Amino acid sequence: MRKILLALTASLISASALAQDDNTANAPLTIVIHGGAGALAPGRYTADEEAAFQAKLNEALDAGYAILESGGSSLDAIEAAIVLMEDAPIFNAGKGSVFTRDGKNELDASIMDGSNRNAGAIAGVTNVKNPIKLAREVMENSVHVMFAREGAEKFAKERGLEFVKPKYFHTEKRWNSYKAGLEAEKQNKESSLPIDYKWGTVGALALDANGNLAAGTSTGGMTLKRYGRVGDAPIIGAGTFADNNSCAVSSTGHGEYFMRLTIARDICAQVEYGGKTVDEAAQDVIHNRLENFGGDGGVIVLGPNGDYAMTFNSAGMFRGVKNQAGVQEVAIYGE
Repeated sequence: MRKILLALTASLISASALAQDDNTANAPLTIVIHGGAGALAPGRYTADEEAAFQAKLNEALDAGYAILESGGSSLDAIEAAIVLMEDAPIFNAGKGSVFTRDGKNELDASIMDGSNRNAGAIAGVTNVKNPIKLAREVMENSVHVMFAREGAEKFAKERGLEFVKPKYFHTEKRWNSYKAGLEAEKQNKESSLPIDYKWGTVGALALDANGNLAAGTSTGGMTLKRYGRVGDAPIIGAGTFADNNSCAVSSTGHGEYFMRLTIARDICAQVEYGGKTVDEAAQDVIHNRLENFGGDGGVIVLGPNGDYAMTFNSAGMFRGVKNQAGVQEVAIYGE
Protein backbone atom coordinates (compact mmCIF):
# COMPACT_ATOMS: atom_id res chain seq x y z
CA MET A 1 0.00 0.00 0.00
CA ARG A 2 2.81 2.41 0.92
CA LYS A 3 4.50 1.78 -2.44
CA ILE A 4 1.22 2.44 -4.24
CA LEU A 5 0.77 5.73 -2.36
CA LEU A 6 4.33 6.79 -3.10
CA ALA A 7 3.89 5.95 -6.76
CA LEU A 8 0.60 7.87 -6.88
CA THR A 9 2.19 10.90 -5.17
CA ALA A 10 5.10 10.84 -7.60
CA SER A 11 2.66 10.63 -10.50
CA LEU A 12 0.67 13.63 -9.20
CA ILE A 13 3.84 15.69 -8.70
CA SER A 14 4.98 14.81 -12.21
CA ALA A 15 1.59 15.74 -13.65
CA SER A 16 1.62 19.03 -11.75
CA ALA A 17 5.11 19.83 -13.01
CA LEU A 18 4.07 19.04 -16.58
CA ALA A 19 1.00 21.26 -16.25
CA GLN A 20 3.13 24.07 -14.87
CA ASP A 21 5.61 23.67 -17.71
CA ASP A 22 2.72 23.72 -20.19
CA ASN A 23 1.32 26.91 -18.65
CA THR A 24 4.78 28.46 -18.71
CA ALA A 25 5.22 27.55 -22.35
CA ASN A 26 1.93 29.26 -23.14
CA ALA A 27 2.71 32.44 -21.20
CA PRO A 28 1.64 35.32 -23.48
CA LEU A 29 4.57 37.68 -24.02
CA THR A 30 3.58 41.08 -22.65
CA ILE A 31 5.18 44.39 -21.74
CA VAL A 32 3.38 47.25 -20.02
CA ILE A 33 4.95 50.67 -19.38
CA HIS A 34 4.16 54.05 -17.87
CA GLY A 35 5.80 57.44 -18.08
CA GLY A 36 4.24 59.05 -15.03
CA ALA A 37 0.79 60.19 -13.90
CA GLY A 38 -0.41 63.68 -13.05
CA ALA A 39 -2.39 66.69 -14.20
CA LEU A 40 -2.37 65.56 -17.81
CA ALA A 41 -5.61 67.08 -19.05
CA PRO A 42 -6.24 67.43 -22.81
CA GLY A 43 -4.82 70.70 -24.06
CA ARG A 44 -1.79 70.67 -21.79
CA TYR A 45 0.50 69.59 -24.62
CA THR A 46 0.73 70.65 -28.25
CA ALA A 47 0.12 68.10 -30.99
CA ASP A 48 3.86 67.88 -31.59
CA GLU A 49 4.54 67.27 -27.89
CA GLU A 50 1.88 64.57 -27.75
CA ALA A 51 3.41 62.92 -30.81
CA ALA A 52 6.85 62.97 -29.18
CA PHE A 53 5.53 61.28 -26.03
CA GLN A 54 3.65 58.67 -28.02
CA ALA A 55 6.67 57.95 -30.21
CA LYS A 56 8.94 57.42 -27.23
CA LEU A 57 6.39 55.20 -25.47
CA ASN A 58 6.09 53.07 -28.61
CA GLU A 59 9.88 52.92 -28.93
CA ALA A 60 10.17 51.69 -25.35
CA LEU A 61 7.46 49.06 -25.95
CA ASP A 62 9.17 47.86 -29.12
CA ALA A 63 12.58 47.63 -27.44
CA GLY A 64 11.28 45.60 -24.54
CA TYR A 65 9.04 43.37 -26.61
CA ALA A 66 11.82 42.57 -29.10
CA ILE A 67 13.79 41.09 -26.20
CA LEU A 68 10.81 38.99 -25.10
CA GLU A 69 10.16 37.86 -28.66
CA SER A 70 13.75 36.67 -29.04
CA GLY A 71 13.48 34.56 -25.89
CA GLY A 72 14.99 37.12 -23.52
CA SER A 73 14.04 37.53 -19.90
CA SER A 74 11.42 39.83 -18.44
CA LEU A 75 14.20 41.55 -16.49
CA ASP A 76 16.12 42.34 -19.68
CA ALA A 77 12.94 43.60 -21.32
CA ILE A 78 11.97 46.04 -18.58
CA GLU A 79 15.52 47.31 -18.24
CA ALA A 80 15.70 48.08 -21.96
CA ALA A 81 12.36 49.90 -21.91
CA ILE A 82 13.22 51.94 -18.82
CA VAL A 83 16.69 52.88 -20.10
CA LEU A 84 15.07 54.35 -23.22
CA MET A 85 12.77 56.46 -21.07
CA GLU A 86 15.59 57.47 -18.71
CA ASP A 87 17.54 58.70 -21.73
CA ALA A 88 14.58 60.70 -23.07
CA PRO A 89 14.50 64.22 -21.60
CA ILE A 90 10.70 64.38 -21.80
CA PHE A 91 10.18 62.11 -18.76
CA ASN A 92 11.01 62.71 -15.10
CA ALA A 93 13.65 59.99 -14.86
CA GLY A 94 17.33 60.07 -15.80
CA LYS A 95 17.93 62.96 -18.19
CA GLY A 96 15.15 65.50 -17.69
CA SER A 97 14.62 64.77 -14.00
CA VAL A 98 13.12 67.49 -11.83
CA PHE A 99 15.15 69.62 -9.43
CA THR A 100 15.34 69.38 -5.67
CA ARG A 101 14.89 72.41 -3.40
CA ASP A 102 18.69 72.88 -3.63
CA GLY A 103 18.71 72.88 -7.43
CA LYS A 104 20.07 69.35 -7.90
CA ASN A 105 18.90 66.17 -9.57
CA GLU A 106 18.65 63.16 -7.24
CA LEU A 107 17.55 59.92 -8.85
CA ASP A 108 15.85 56.80 -7.45
CA ALA A 109 15.08 53.41 -9.00
CA SER A 110 14.13 49.83 -8.15
CA ILE A 111 13.68 46.47 -9.85
CA MET A 112 12.18 43.14 -8.79
CA ASP A 113 12.30 39.58 -10.13
CA GLY A 114 8.94 37.84 -9.84
CA SER A 115 10.45 34.35 -10.02
CA ASN A 116 12.23 34.61 -6.66
CA ARG A 117 11.24 38.03 -5.22
CA ASN A 118 14.84 39.18 -5.43
CA ALA A 119 14.98 42.98 -5.58
CA GLY A 120 17.38 45.89 -5.86
CA ALA A 121 16.97 49.63 -5.30
CA ILE A 122 19.00 52.83 -5.20
CA ALA A 123 18.18 56.31 -3.90
CA GLY A 124 19.60 59.80 -4.27
CA VAL A 125 22.26 59.20 -6.93
CA THR A 126 23.48 62.23 -8.85
CA ASN A 127 25.89 61.01 -11.51
CA VAL A 128 24.89 57.49 -12.62
CA LYS A 129 23.50 57.76 -16.14
CA ASN A 130 20.93 54.96 -15.85
CA PRO A 131 19.66 54.37 -12.31
CA ILE A 132 17.68 51.27 -13.33
CA LYS A 133 20.92 49.55 -14.33
CA LEU A 134 22.37 50.28 -10.91
CA ALA A 135 19.26 48.93 -9.19
CA ARG A 136 19.68 45.69 -11.11
CA GLU A 137 23.34 45.49 -10.14
CA VAL A 138 22.32 45.82 -6.49
CA MET A 139 19.82 43.00 -6.96
CA GLU A 140 22.12 40.61 -8.77
CA ASN A 141 25.58 41.44 -7.43
CA SER A 142 25.18 42.39 -3.78
CA VAL A 143 23.76 40.83 -0.63
CA HIS A 144 21.63 43.94 -0.03
CA VAL A 145 18.40 45.34 -1.43
CA MET A 146 19.04 49.11 -1.31
CA PHE A 147 22.01 51.47 -1.51
CA ALA A 148 21.70 55.25 -1.13
CA ARG A 149 23.59 58.33 -2.28
CA GLU A 150 27.41 58.10 -2.05
CA GLY A 151 27.28 54.42 -1.15
CA ALA A 152 25.20 53.65 -4.23
CA GLU A 153 27.59 55.63 -6.40
CA LYS A 154 30.60 53.83 -4.94
CA PHE A 155 28.97 50.50 -5.75
CA ALA A 156 28.21 51.75 -9.28
CA LYS A 157 31.91 52.48 -9.80
CA GLU A 158 32.81 49.00 -8.58
CA ARG A 159 30.36 47.51 -11.09
CA GLY A 160 31.66 49.62 -13.98
CA LEU A 161 28.47 51.52 -14.75
CA GLU A 162 28.48 54.66 -16.90
CA PHE A 163 28.86 57.96 -15.03
CA VAL A 164 27.95 61.42 -16.28
CA LYS A 165 28.41 64.92 -14.92
CA PRO A 166 25.35 66.14 -12.95
CA LYS A 167 24.74 68.75 -15.67
CA TYR A 168 23.78 65.89 -18.01
CA PHE A 169 20.41 65.54 -16.28
CA HIS A 170 19.48 69.24 -16.61
CA THR A 171 16.93 70.45 -19.14
CA GLU A 172 15.69 73.99 -19.67
CA LYS A 173 12.06 72.97 -19.15
CA ARG A 174 12.77 71.45 -15.74
CA TRP A 175 14.96 74.38 -14.73
CA ASN A 176 12.21 76.83 -15.58
CA SER A 177 9.74 74.78 -13.53
CA TYR A 178 12.18 74.83 -10.65
CA LYS A 179 12.52 78.62 -10.76
CA ALA A 180 8.74 79.02 -10.98
CA GLY A 181 8.39 76.73 -8.00
CA LEU A 182 10.85 78.76 -5.94
CA GLU A 183 8.98 81.94 -6.75
CA ALA A 184 5.63 80.40 -5.81
CA GLU A 185 7.17 79.09 -2.62
CA LYS A 186 8.37 82.59 -1.67
CA GLN A 187 4.82 83.85 -2.10
CA ASN A 188 3.48 80.88 -0.16
CA LYS A 189 1.24 79.84 -3.04
CA GLU A 190 1.26 76.08 -3.34
CA SER A 191 -1.41 76.28 -6.02
CA SER A 192 1.10 78.14 -8.18
CA LEU A 193 3.77 75.44 -7.98
CA PRO A 194 4.63 73.62 -11.24
CA ILE A 195 1.59 71.64 -12.24
CA ASP A 196 3.44 68.32 -12.12
CA TYR A 197 5.58 68.93 -9.04
CA LYS A 198 4.31 65.84 -7.21
CA TRP A 199 4.39 63.40 -10.11
CA GLY A 200 6.70 61.95 -12.68
CA THR A 201 8.13 58.47 -12.88
CA VAL A 202 8.76 55.80 -15.50
CA GLY A 203 8.13 52.11 -15.06
CA ALA A 204 7.84 48.82 -16.90
CA LEU A 205 6.47 45.32 -16.35
CA ALA A 206 7.04 42.23 -18.46
CA LEU A 207 6.00 38.60 -18.76
CA ASP A 208 8.47 36.40 -20.62
CA ALA A 209 8.26 33.02 -22.38
CA ASN A 210 9.24 31.22 -19.18
CA GLY A 211 6.27 32.72 -17.35
CA ASN A 212 8.41 35.02 -15.23
CA LEU A 213 7.24 38.49 -14.24
CA ALA A 214 9.47 41.49 -13.54
CA ALA A 215 8.86 45.08 -12.50
CA GLY A 216 10.99 48.22 -12.49
CA THR A 217 10.54 51.90 -11.66
CA SER A 218 12.80 54.95 -12.07
CA THR A 219 12.29 58.61 -11.14
CA GLY A 220 13.74 62.03 -10.52
CA GLY A 221 11.27 62.42 -7.67
CA MET A 222 9.28 65.48 -6.67
CA THR A 223 10.04 69.07 -7.71
CA LEU A 224 11.47 71.05 -4.77
CA LYS A 225 11.90 67.91 -2.64
CA ARG A 226 14.06 68.58 0.43
CA TYR A 227 16.75 67.13 2.65
CA GLY A 228 17.47 63.89 0.82
CA ARG A 229 13.78 63.03 0.43
CA VAL A 230 13.14 59.56 -0.99
CA GLY A 231 9.80 58.70 -2.55
CA ASP A 232 8.04 55.45 -3.30
CA ALA A 233 9.85 54.53 -6.53
CA PRO A 234 12.75 52.70 -4.85
CA ILE A 235 10.62 51.23 -2.06
CA ILE A 236 9.80 47.57 -2.65
CA GLY A 237 6.09 47.05 -2.01
CA ALA A 238 5.22 50.71 -2.54
CA GLY A 239 6.57 51.74 -5.94
CA THR A 240 7.59 48.33 -7.26
CA PHE A 241 6.59 44.72 -6.66
CA ALA A 242 6.69 41.45 -8.63
CA ASP A 243 5.74 37.90 -7.74
CA ASN A 244 4.90 35.12 -10.19
CA ASN A 245 2.19 33.96 -7.77
CA SER A 246 0.20 37.20 -8.07
CA CYS A 247 1.31 40.08 -10.28
CA ALA A 248 3.85 42.78 -11.07
CA VAL A 249 3.25 46.47 -10.31
CA SER A 250 4.96 49.79 -10.98
CA SER A 251 3.52 52.91 -9.35
CA THR A 252 3.53 56.60 -10.14
CA GLY A 253 2.06 59.47 -8.15
CA HIS A 254 2.40 61.30 -4.86
CA GLY A 255 4.92 58.96 -3.31
CA GLU A 256 4.22 59.67 0.34
CA TYR A 257 0.76 58.13 -0.04
CA PHE A 258 2.06 55.14 -2.00
CA MET A 259 4.55 54.39 0.76
CA ARG A 260 2.06 54.76 3.60
CA LEU A 261 -0.44 52.48 1.83
CA THR A 262 2.14 50.02 0.35
CA ILE A 263 0.22 50.33 -2.90
CA ALA A 264 2.14 47.85 -5.06
CA ARG A 265 2.12 45.05 -2.50
CA ASP A 266 -1.53 45.67 -1.61
CA ILE A 267 -2.59 45.11 -5.20
CA CYS A 268 -0.65 41.84 -5.46
CA ALA A 269 -1.95 40.69 -2.07
CA GLN A 270 -5.53 41.19 -3.23
CA VAL A 271 -4.77 39.09 -6.31
CA GLU A 272 -2.96 36.35 -4.37
CA TYR A 273 -5.10 36.10 -1.25
CA GLY A 274 -8.38 37.64 -2.34
CA GLY A 275 -8.67 35.98 -5.72
CA LYS A 276 -9.25 39.26 -7.53
CA THR A 277 -8.25 39.95 -11.11
CA VAL A 278 -5.45 42.45 -11.62
CA ASP A 279 -8.00 44.99 -12.82
CA GLU A 280 -10.27 44.50 -9.81
CA ALA A 281 -7.35 44.82 -7.40
CA ALA A 282 -5.99 47.93 -9.11
CA GLN A 283 -9.40 49.58 -9.20
CA ASP A 284 -9.96 48.98 -5.49
CA VAL A 285 -6.54 50.16 -4.36
CA ILE A 286 -6.45 53.29 -6.55
CA HIS A 287 -10.08 54.41 -6.54
CA ASN A 288 -10.95 53.38 -3.01
CA ARG A 289 -7.92 53.14 -0.75
CA LEU A 290 -5.60 55.72 -2.36
CA GLU A 291 -8.34 58.15 -3.34
CA ASN A 292 -10.11 57.95 0.01
CA PHE A 293 -6.81 58.64 1.72
CA GLY A 294 -6.33 61.80 -0.36
CA GLY A 295 -3.65 60.52 -2.73
CA ASP A 296 -3.22 60.88 -6.48
CA GLY A 297 -1.49 58.74 -9.07
CA GLY A 298 -1.70 55.45 -10.84
CA VAL A 299 -0.30 51.98 -11.43
CA ILE A 300 0.39 49.53 -14.18
CA VAL A 301 -0.26 45.90 -13.23
CA LEU A 302 0.52 42.63 -15.06
CA GLY A 303 -0.60 39.13 -14.12
CA PRO A 304 1.09 35.78 -14.84
CA ASN A 305 -1.62 35.00 -17.42
CA GLY A 306 -0.96 38.22 -19.36
CA ASP A 307 -3.93 40.17 -17.98
CA TYR A 308 -3.01 43.80 -17.34
CA ALA A 309 -4.38 47.02 -15.92
CA MET A 310 -3.38 50.67 -16.30
CA THR A 311 -5.33 52.43 -13.57
CA PHE A 312 -5.13 56.01 -12.25
CA ASN A 313 -7.18 58.65 -10.47
CA SER A 314 -5.22 61.63 -11.80
CA ALA A 315 -6.19 63.44 -15.00
CA GLY A 316 -3.90 61.26 -17.06
CA MET A 317 -1.00 58.82 -17.17
CA PHE A 318 1.54 58.20 -19.91
CA ARG A 319 1.10 54.50 -20.58
CA GLY A 320 1.32 51.70 -23.10
CA VAL A 321 1.09 47.95 -23.68
CA LYS A 322 2.28 45.47 -26.28
CA ASN A 323 1.52 41.75 -26.22
CA GLN A 324 1.52 38.53 -28.16
CA ALA A 325 -2.13 38.96 -29.12
CA GLY A 326 -1.11 41.84 -31.39
CA VAL A 327 -2.17 44.65 -29.08
CA GLN A 328 -0.01 47.78 -29.11
CA GLU A 329 -1.52 50.87 -27.55
CA VAL A 330 -0.21 54.05 -26.01
CA ALA A 331 -2.18 56.84 -24.30
CA ILE A 332 -1.74 60.00 -22.29
CA TYR A 333 -5.09 61.28 -21.08
CA GLY A 334 -8.05 59.70 -19.35
CA GLU A 335 -9.61 58.22 -22.46
